[in-house]
Amino acid sequence: MSLNLQSIRQDYAKQTLSIKECAISPFNQFELWLKQAIDAKVNEPTAMNVATVDQNGMPTARIVLLKEMSQEGFIFYTNYESRKGLAIAQNPHAALTFFWPELERQVRIEGSVQKVDTQVSDVYFASRPYTSRLGAWASHQSQEITGHAQLIKEVAKLGIKYPLKVPRPDYWGGYIVIPDRVEFWQGRPSRLHDRILYEKNNDSPNLWTKVRLSP
Repeated sequence: MSLNLQSIRQDYAKQTLSIKECAISPFNQFELWLKQAIDAKVNEPTAMNVATVDQNGMPTARIVLLKEMSQEGFIFYTNYESRKGLAIAQNPHAALTFFWPELERQVRIEGSVQKVDTQVSDVYFASRPYTSRLGAWASHQSQEITGHAQLIKEVAKLGIKYPLKVPRPDYWGGYIVIPDRVEFWQGRPSRLHDRILYEKNNDSPNLWTKVRLSP
């Protein structure tokens, strides 16, 4: 290859991160960082890499958008029959990664996955734009199609069938990732980055231990 990738490097020096300044809960710390990312007008601040592993032990990853979070976990929505949905059904664990290069930060989250209540999915689905709701019906995610025109035709037919109210498909809804580990990474000069890891306390599920990791 003609590209000299080894010469591409950037030193990080914008901010620091210490255990003392981190919140007691990783959820509160994440909320703080996410707000700062939004205020800094980071491109797609809620975009996250979702990594899953299928029944054959093969990992796969894709970018989705975080839509809700609470003191329990992180929620995203998708087609349950998609590749990620099938992987989660076979192995209900996932890893999430947020990367905010403008702030020289990333957050890594690992934990178990389960579907959210149907009522939660119904409320979110109803809040989506009309065309997006039709799209959820038209797209049999991860399945082979002949071309984009096939999707357009399907959406047109669905628009006639559902001119006003579009019900949520049974195969579409939310997942919540309930973390066991959450790591906050702050870029530092000379690759001596700050890494603060939260781990769930097995004896007290609502308590977290914090440690500093070597970069």
